[in-house]
Amino acid sequence: MNIAIIFAGGTGQRMNTKTKPKQFLELHGKPIIIYTLEHFAQHELIDGIIVVCVEGWIDYCQNLIDKFHISKVKAVIPGGETGMLSRFEGVKKAAELYPDDTVCLMHDGVRPLIDHDIISRNIESVERYGSAVTVAPAIETIAVKGADNKVGEIIDRSKCQMAKAPQSFRLGKLLSAHKKAVDDGMKDCIDTAYLMQLQGNDVYTVEGSAENIKITTPTDFYTFRALMDIRENSQIFGV
Repeated sequence: MNIAIIFAGGTGQRMNTKTKPKQFLELHGKPIIIYTLEHFAQHELIDGIIVVCVEGWIDYCQNLIDKFHISKVKAVIPGGETGMLSRFEGVKKAAELYPDDTVCLMHDGVRPLIDHDIISRNIESVERYGSAVTVAPAIETIAVKGADNKVGEIIDRSKCQMAKAPQSFRLGKLLSAHKKAVDDGMKDCIDTAYLMQLQGNDVYTVEGSAENIKITTPTDFYTFRALMDIRENSQIFGV
């Protein structure tokens, strides 16, 4: 059993949009969240999808899911106070519907430029190693922030990777890790991979594309539009 838990909880503050959360912004008549959901819905190995949605937009999200016939969505639920607690809500809902050994792909609703292959390789990695974190090579120099505006350590970028999504684990492991974190007083953490590593789990990587961007700013949206246009032109004109 393989499922996706999709997080659509952002309010779009960095996007500077005053009308809709960023995941509902449209490109060519289709919202970003739908582009994302379609990748999972159309994958033959994905059995179900849970969407964790910003409160107040659940009905709107459900209407979009119905309009675009995303039939694999089994639940649309509100998120929590923080990103980590929202992920916990998604995991708890999954645990109500699926067994502990289910492979869960945790993914951002505003990360629509994934593909069939990266979903497949996430599932394969979890089946083999118990985890999968999608990464891309670091393409710029990374420097640790120092004190008093000084540059700290400059890290060899050949040793660095950019953690992206999906980030995938067995459902039972996700549930126990989130429960322990909450019991220990943790309310937020950077992402699922970091939480799982904190709880003593080995985390294995799956290399993906640098195009797998998260759309959080207007620049990201314009990049998304350009990349989609390139893909469309390639299909039509073979360029």
